[in-house]
Amino acid sequence: MAGVITASEPSWITPFTGLSPRCFGKLVTVVWREIANETRRGRLWGLPLEDRVLLVAAYWRTNLTMRQLAPLFGISKSAADRIINHLGPALALRPRRRFSKDTVLIVDGTLVPTRDHNIAEQSKNYRYSTNHQVVIDAETRLVVVVGRPLPGNRNDCKAWEESGAKAAVGTTMTIADGGYPGTGRVMPHRRRKGEELSDWKQAHNKAHKQVRARVEHVFARMKTWKILRDCRLKGDGVHHAMLGIARLHNLPLAG
Repeated sequence: MAGVITASEPSWITPFTGLSPRCFGKLVTVVWREIANETRRGRLWGLPLEDRVLLVAAYWRTNLTMRQLAPLFGISKSAADRIINHLGPALALRPRRRFSKDTVLIVDGTLVPTRDHNIAEQSKNYRYSTNHQVVIDAETRLVVVVGRPLPGNRNDCKAWEESGAKAAVGTTMTIADGGYPGTGRVMPHRRRKGEELSDWKQAHNKAHKQVRARVEHVFARMKTWKILRDCRLKGDGVHHAMLGIARLHNLPLAG
């Protein structure tokens, strides 16, 4: 159909995915391998795989409704919904299983406003949100683990364990902010009442803050995907979107 968005036109790829056409082609190949053995049921897809991957990325990037998004790809609203539900999990980031001894990780929690109140609670941003624990490699800035979403009123030290992020990183050295007391993470030194921090502790806190800022930079890039500002997806949809966006964030960094 003329006048629709398609991956066969390379100019559409980068604005919606943040990937070069070459990198996008590699992603499509990986996704094809992951779904190749699936049992096909129901009607055939109306779009080739590369267009379906682009549609999911466009949905995450723009947060358009199905009624708005579907005509842009020349398909029906129900077909667009089926594509997103099918390919969202296939695009999800696979957590890193092993870490070298000298690896340093950074963890922080971010809130994603979510309309599914079955998994969300009102949080400090006064909206129904989910708490996502995100772990990155301090050196490469690659996202290595994203914990399962928890209600937004859950504090980070509890979410760290309950989301599965703690189990995923094991004993690997992990830097965190002051919201993770009692977790064994490397946190900044706290000043006790009536006392001043020594020079070496102040220097340590400064270095700690500079390194930990890297995860904030990752959040800033991920939040350019509008689905993470107001997610309408139900059930595991917000989790799949977070994992998929993390994967798309990693691809250009990994080369």
